[in-house]
Amino acid sequence: MNAPRLSTPLLLENPTRVADGMGGFRRDWRTLGTVWAEMKAGTGNQQEAEAGARGVVAWRIITRAAPPGDPRRPCPEQRFRLGDRVFRIAAVAETDPSGFYLTCFSKEETAT
Repeated sequence: MNAPRLSTPLLLENPTRVADGMGGFRRDWRTLGTVWAEMKAGTGNQQEAEAGARGVVAWRIITRAAPPGDPRRPCPEQRFRLGDRVFRIAAVAETDPSGFYLTCFSKEETAT
């Protein structure tokens, strides 16, 4: 395996619950830090939603590995941000047998 080119800086964000002032909660996002990554686009499709159609593209985002439980290790339910673009992390797996890199299987959604 060739080493990936980690040339794209992405913000890693974690969801947090914030009181909405009416007895409930809303989800907010807290930035954990910058992760350097290689991004590979996969398949895309269009899905119907309540507010209209949206495009969904699958991405494989490769980052340096961190041990399980380490706050620098991406995990499902978190997301990456690149400017206004958001990539929800669905699953994370080791990319190589040596465990130097992780592949984050992510989805980017855009309104169409």
